[in-house]
Amino acid sequence: MEVREQRSKKKSYEIDMCSGALLPKILMFSVPLLLSGILQLLFNAADIVVVGRYTGSEALAAVGSTSALINLLVNLFIGLSVGVNVMVAKYYGARRDQDITETVHTAVLTAIAAGAILTVLGLLLAQPLLKLMGTPEDVIGLSVLYMRIYFLGMIGTLVYNFGGAVLRAIGDTRRPLFILFAAGVVNVIFNLIFVIIFHMGVAGTAVATAISQFLSAALVLNCLIKSDSSYRLNLKQLRIVARKLKEMAAIGVPAGMQGAVFSVSNVLIQSSVNSFGSTVMAGNTAAANIEGFVYIAMNTFHQAALSFTSQNYGAREYRRINRVILICLGLVLATGVVIGNGVYLAGDLLLQIYSSDPEVISYGLLRMSVICTMYFLCGLMDVMSGVLRGLGHSVIAMVISMVGACGLRVLWVFTVFAMFRSLDVLFLSYPVTWSVTFAANLLFFLAVRRRQLREN
Repeated sequence: MEVREQRSKKKSYEIDMCSGALLPKILMFSVPLLLSGILQLLFNAADIVVVGRYTGSEALAAVGSTSALINLLVNLFIGLSVGVNVMVAKYYGARRDQDITETVHTAVLTAIAAGAILTVLGLLLAQPLLKLMGTPEDVIGLSVLYMRIYFLGMIGTLVYNFGGAVLRAIGDTRRPLFILFAAGVVNVIFNLIFVIIFHMGVAGTAVATAISQFLSAALVLNCLIKSDSSYRLNLKQLRIVARKLKEMAAIGVPAGMQGAVFSVSNVLIQSSVNSFGSTVMAGNTAAANIEGFVYIAMNTFHQAALSFTSQNYGAREYRRINRVILICLGLVLATGVVIGNGVYLAGDLLLQIYSSDPEVISYGLLRMSVICTMYFLCGLMDVMSGVLRGLGHSVIAMVISMVGACGLRVLWVFTVFAMFRSLDVLFLSYPVTWSVTFAANLLFFLAVRRRQLREN
């Protein structure tokens, strides 16, 4: 009886995305994911607040100046976790247990190897790349220190992301929420100890982050090891199945390349922001951190679109995919409009949490006035990109994003921004490129759908 109850409890974490009403299940999937993202951002914000309040604006600028570069180096490998998500969800919908087992073991070993590679790259490339970005001399020393320590936790970061992708693929977004909460609490505690008590500054924040990354990895591995389902992990059976790695790469590398190219354009934006000085950098860092809450709220529906599309595609429930798209687009639009504009209206109060400098706050508000109010466009773009990946069109999704969002953004910096050199013109590149990329993703999906209908 006890065993049966345990199995029932473990099964309850999973969501059958291929039958029943979609809206309740999408919300059941998305709400824990939303809470996870908010928790993660709150803990990250706590890091930045502690640094800004107890170490100063130079330390705040130093931490902020590394984020675009960190994303550039990490996104290619994180993209592979998208491949894991799509593969496990597709196999789960098709009830192909052996394929799920091979994918999970390949994914975990790949995450460990990729994390080791990233650790070495972060240690070696931190200083030359930050110099290339034009990071000001008064913050570059702190930026390099933060980035090098941060990358020591990269194996933990990737193992958590790959393991979390497996859990999301079968509809489990609750246990990742519990894991993030535990790791986040540990992060904040160590952050306060290292920064306030031991006066370690940005180094203390980076060490606390690395510790929490390894904790989250250990907890997600524990979930996989103790599972009694097809995604159970046996550490003694860890191996890379070549055909699974190839399939993972076919889906994940384009997603990672898209993320990396996005980061290239963001590095270019960050370099342009850097040219206005450390005060502008500090305001930009605070505003970007606040915007993260809006993004993570919308990104839950991107994840839902990806997982629900993949499972239904694997189960050949093609008509349900149309309903998945409409529901996710409606939810992301409402979320982006309400939360984005709400955050902007409360921007002055929110920015004061990060800094008491009126000039820093004014520059933060300038960024939020452009980006937060139009952030729903980014959500619409991401949902359609997730749908295309769930249908197996990862390369097309990458090309559209690289040309529409990244290429156009770089072109904007070298043309429009070069002619009208101001921060608001620089930030306007975001909503313009989001709109173009969403339209292109939607048009391609409609073309694919029309072809499928003809074939049927």
